[in-house]
Amino acid sequence: METLKIEQIALIILIGTIVAIIARRFKVPYTVGLVLAGIFITVLPLELEINFSKDLLFKVLLPPLIFEAALYIRWRELRNDLLPIITYATVGVLLSAGVTAFLMHYTVGWTWQAAILFGVLIAATDPVSVIATFKEAKVEGRLRLLVEAESLFNDSTAAVVFTLALTFALGETLGFGSSTWMMFLSVIGGIVSGLLVGGLALLIIGKTQDDLVELSMTTLAAFGSFWLAEHFHLSGILATTTAGLLVGNIAAFGVITEKGEESIAHFWDFAAFIVNSVIFIILGINVAYQDFGKAIVPIVVSIIAVLIGRAIAVYPCSALFARSSLKIDAKHQHILFWGGLRGALALALALGIPDNLPYRQEILIVTFGVVAFSVFVQGLTITPLLRRLKQIPSGK
Repeated sequence: METLKIEQIALIILIGTIVAIIARRFKVPYTVGLVLAGIFITVLPLELEINFSKDLLFKVLLPPLIFEAALYIRWRELRNDLLPIITYATVGVLLSAGVTAFLMHYTVGWTWQAAILFGVLIAATDPVSVIATFKEAKVEGRLRLLVEAESLFNDSTAAVVFTLALTFALGETLGFGSSTWMMFLSVIGGIVSGLLVGGLALLIIGKTQDDLVELSMTTLAAFGSFWLAEHFHLSGILATTTAGLLVGNIAAFGVITEKGEESIAHFWDFAAFIVNSVIFIILGINVAYQDFGKAIVPIVVSIIAVLIGRAIAVYPCSALFARSSLKIDAKHQHILFWGGLRGALALALALGIPDNLPYRQEILIVTFGVVAFSVFVQGLTITPLLRRLKQIPSGK
């Protein structure tokens, strides 16, 4: 697993702090500023070349971000919109993956194995990018719930389907029954893992008045739930999401002391800031080293394919609820479409493709291209779109 040296972490924190000040001053999205900083670093005489790896993202960087986001989602609100969120996260992901794979196969000429792998890994919106962007834009209410919850849940679908697609690409076969059982087991097992670890953390919290112990137990819940689920090949993302929801909602009933709640809120805000800084600066460093000119046609086609796939995922799924109390406002649908950012998660899945697959490198560079478009084009325009659609005040 790629490791970070102490001096690298210190430098990233310093850069992240400077970028935060500049971004706030010039009203530029913080995540975009971090990626630009990462690109700029590559021209300086600094030894900060850090490669993305699936293990680094999944085992170290992703759990705290997932947990922090889930910690503030209230079950009573999530329950009301659970059906459309699950629809986006399952049917929507499969539709998006299918459309993208179809277009990459018939326009670029990729094999079905390569097209399906890419379609699946790029179908899910990235919780790291989405949560950071919408939090910075200060989006509130139902829109933020729909966007953030979808990004948390659809990654579980993408990760499981990606495993099945990789099995297919490697020449192995799984029957429909086996595939369905694998998906079911991954989802249910992830939820159970989150409930077990989150419940254990709350049990210990309930027996203490020490805010440091309470804080330590939330850290255990964040990482422990993820690692437990992944150890048994279950959904770590869903496990940490479940643990965060459990701890956050039970805490609202006074299980955690007032001082503990304050400490937890400050700690996880800080943790999210640090982890976001690390992820997006590393992303910028890695983007700078890509030779996009060698794959410009597949990259352009893939960007168009991903946008079409996202549109087909959002609008038809939303139409299912048009005549019900769960109707999704048209403005919200437009934001769900354009705000479906891709980022580090897609890269981590692409990096998980074995080296012996002949099209691995092409998938990887095209994924970098889509992520770069997502960060710079969609990331820079989502806040103006939110203002134009009157979802945030013009001054924000």
